[in-house]
Amino acid sequence: MNEKRYKTQLLRLDRLLTGGLGRQIAWITALLLLVWLGIVLVLYIAIGDEWQGYCNDHHINPLLLPFYLLVDANAFSNMYFVDGKEQPAHGWLLFLSGVTYLIGLLIFNGIIISVLSNYFDQRRQDYHDGTSRYRMHDHYVIMGYDEMVPSVIDHIFRNDAEARILMLSAVESVKVRERLRKSVKREQMERIVVNYGHKTARDYYPDIYLEAAKEIFVVGKRSLPNHDAVNVECVESIFDYLAQHVDRRLPHRITCVFEDFDTYTAFKLADIFEKAKQLGINFVPYNFYEGWAKQVFIARRYYSCHDSRCYAYPAVWGPGIGYEDRHRVHLVFVGTSTFGVAFAMEAAHVLHFPNGTRKDARKTRISFIDLHADTEMELFRTRNRHFFEIQSCLYSDLTGSEPQSRTIPPTRYTGKDSDFLDIEFEFIKGDIYSPEVQNLLSTWAEDETEYVSIFLANTNQRDNFCLSMNMPDAVYERELPIFVRQDSVDTFVTELRDAHTQEGARLPYYLLDDDGQVRTTERQQRYANIYPFGMNGTAFYSNRVNLARAELLNHLYETADYAHYRFLPLEQLEAQDPQDVRKAAHDEWMPLKMALKWSNLYAAEIIPCKLDSMEALQREGRLDPKQLDACMAQLEHNRWNVEKLLMGYRKAHPQEDKYQTKDEDKKAMLAKNKKFHFAHHDIRPYDELDDVRLLDSEFTRYIPWIVRMVPDIEHPVKQ
Repeated sequence: MNEKRYKTQLLRLDRLLTGGLGRQIAWITALLLLVWLGIVLVLYIAIGDEWQGYCNDHHINPLLLPFYLLVDANAFSNMYFVDGKEQPAHGWLLFLSGVTYLIGLLIFNGIIISVLSNYFDQRRQDYHDGTSRYRMHDHYVIMGYDEMVPSVIDHIFRNDAEARILMLSAVESVKVRERLRKSVKREQMERIVVNYGHKTARDYYPDIYLEAAKEIFVVGKRSLPNHDAVNVECVESIFDYLAQHVDRRLPHRITCVFEDFDTYTAFKLADIFEKAKQLGINFVPYNFYEGWAKQVFIARRYYSCHDSRCYAYPAVWGPGIGYEDRHRVHLVFVGTSTFGVAFAMEAAHVLHFPNGTRKDARKTRISFIDLHADTEMELFRTRNRHFFEIQSCLYSDLTGSEPQSRTIPPTRYTGKDSDFLDIEFEFIKGDIYSPEVQNLLSTWAEDETEYVSIFLANTNQRDNFCLSMNMPDAVYERELPIFVRQDSVDTFVTELRDAHTQEGARLPYYLLDDDGQVRTTERQQRYANIYPFGMNGTAFYSNRVNLARAELLNHLYETADYAHYRFLPLEQLEAQDPQDVRKAAHDEWMPLKMALKWSNLYAAEIIPCKLDSMEALQREGRLDPKQLDACMAQLEHNRWNVEKLLMGYRKAHPQEDKYQTKDEDKKAMLAKNKKFHFAHHDIRPYDELDDVRLLDSEFTRYIPWIVRMVPDIEHPVKQ
């Protein structure tokens, strides 16, 4: 028992001696006080009260005399008195003087200097280890470390050059800083604090002042199998912690990264974090793959890792598609990786065009080429079962001696209730290097009625690059865009494209016509149209412009006149202060259900494509204003149909379809299925809708106002 108590006391002593500067100063002060009392006691024993007379004669504060004795070896002999006169000290007193001086030497020249030296060494070590704590406010917090963190940091500094960033990561802080230095500027590194800690451990939260942060990013390491579960636990812990600080100005946004596409989809549809609404925090789920898809199809730009320049992506829909245009957009994905699936899903949300509203419309086609296309097709159709209840699917097997192709009909509906969507999927089983697949690519490339884009989305970066260098000649001659998945940097692909574009110059190309005459045209060089995507270092895409536009779009629906299916008049909107409109739109946005937020976001993200389509319609000049409105309204409904089906809604079955009755009370009861059971009555052909379709026309007319309210100043120049 005594031994255990002895060890406990030693542990307490060690903690006291190795604690912070405050603790160390405290025990030094206690030691000095103890020595001071000892010296006073010695003075009284050796001299009595005469030492106070010595202090008065020499104008020394009696309280400070003991410290004087600690630093002067002859102090006792200098102050020895006999009958009020100074006399040489006795030998024992000189010995006591020497001992006192040695104690003073140990304290002042040894302990205090060592304490200060150790303190500064410890502070330096704490900084390197990430265990230093700093009081911060209005800062940005990044919880966890991953290869995409530099792009998050770049996003923060582009929006707030004076930002302070605090990172909390279980990776060694020295390693984190070393990785960041590869891509973060030196002056920006001075504004980044890296702390060591586990993001799910709430004990660390007070040290990083979460309640005083401006914005929080929950990242984590995407390669770990439990990435999403840990991030969800972290967000839950953050909300529990912030709920204890409701009297503070809490962060306005928490962005959480999800790796698994199914988990991400679930968080887009369900209001799992109701605490976010209660605290007034905007919770934003983010997916690495979909974020890149938005960069390619919506923002149409990427930041080069090696020269920090912004490069434009080409629009996969060419200069824009009008009503009379017979072109079809055709995306070809080589590989059914997560990248390929995410890009295909985003493309299905965005790629809707005026000519898709024609009776003889050619649907936008999204093709997958994979050796396991049969099994991947079943997985894809299962994940999107409600889409394929309505829409047919194309399948080809090019692996046998005789190619086989067939159309797989919808799983539930037939006749007028099927195949009314303007998007179709195709799955091709085959080896990309086989003659059959290479010939198929050539056939697609030579079809001048298609805007073909090829996406090399295999998980292996080297395979993707080799494929981009060895496409059929027709792909290069038709100057089709080839998007190449790269892991970390875009250097080689970007520089190769730059070398082959020669600052945009096209080179002469010579051909013999039927009369034997030489005809001159212009062509770009072979690799002038290869574009990298998927780099970890430039992964984070901010959806702020589309988010602001989505809030305005929701404001239009919140203030609409549903008796006549009309938005507020434009004149009334434009007469209001824009700041007041934006604030009202944001206040209406915060309590909105997550599924409705994403519905508005998808509607906002198609605006760049719609603007190009509207320009194409104006170039055609063949439709009168009413026809234009009807065309764009049907386009919007086509987009909405696909959006709802891919988000998990289904077409209402006949017995639950409100359109099957004229009784208003029954309609109202059946309409509740939309809210509780994801059965939407308006998933149907445009000409079968009731007056609700008037709002589709309204949305198109309000696009110019939305763009004026939220301009996209970073949108690249169209190629």
